[in-house]
Amino acid sequence: MDRLAGKVALISGVARGQGRSHALRLASEGVSIIGFDGLCTYDTVPYKQATQDDLDETVRLVEEAGGKIVVGQADVRERDQIAAVVDEGLSAFGSIDIVLANAGIGINSVPFWEVTQQEWDDVIGVCLTGVWHTVSAAIPSMIEAGKGGSVIMTSSASAIKAAPQLSPYIAAKTGVIGMMRSMANDLSRYKIRINCVAPTAVPTDFVLNDRLYQIFCPDIENPTVDDAAKILRGMHPLDEPWIQTQDISAAVAYLASDEARYVTGIVLPVDLGLGFAW
Repeated sequence: MDRLAGKVALISGVARGQGRSHALRLASEGVSIIGFDGLCTYDTVPYKQATQDDLDETVRLVEEAGGKIVVGQADVRERDQIAAVVDEGLSAFGSIDIVLANAGIGINSVPFWEVTQQEWDDVIGVCLTGVWHTVSAAIPSMIEAGKGGSVIMTSSASAIKAAPQLSPYIAAKTGVIGMMRSMANDLSRYKIRINCVAPTAVPTDFVLNDRLYQIFCPDIENPTVDDAAKILRGMHPLDEPWIQTQDISAAVAYLASDEARYVTGIVLPVDLGLGFAW
């Protein structure tokens, strides 16, 4: 496929999971990748965070597949750090055509009145403010280039059909949708489209951990992945517990392409029917 050949994409959270999958899918369609990841350690996040080894592996996989990639370390909460990666990428590839604001974290799952200030600040900082920073760092060069483009922000199916004990996360992901709709109006005159993808559960470290098992299986002591998968399967009309990263990447590739040239300001659920389920 060559519908994206010659384009350049900026991807946040590229070290693993959905970000790595997006990088590999776009690179397979001829896109050069500018990627970054915070490689941060959060005291509030109860699962393993991305490492330099993860980022190096993304680079290896993209290059092994014949793609071009420039990466850096940048915390999405720090606009200046993102700007430095953007500048390096522009020096290497000349332009940015696609932005994937993908980076996100999840915190401990507790009733909203038990959420600490640090938990709230971390998840809002990464999942909402970080999306604003990522898009804002790239847009000036896209406007100057005058070629239009596509911005895709990662929201969540939980912003459409909320789960319990995730209020800061759902607040952030719902905020992403509202922000996207306003940004779509700001960017339309520049022929830059902006949309959201809203995935349901994906079997990455974000989901495959004890905190999520407990959310979906509150009546089971020490629930396992199999226990959670059974409950998740029952929530989805298409009768699967989760989607795969490549399913989201397929939606991203479509939204990034000229096949979606008249699509802007929408939320595209990739959710096994969760949004319309009883």
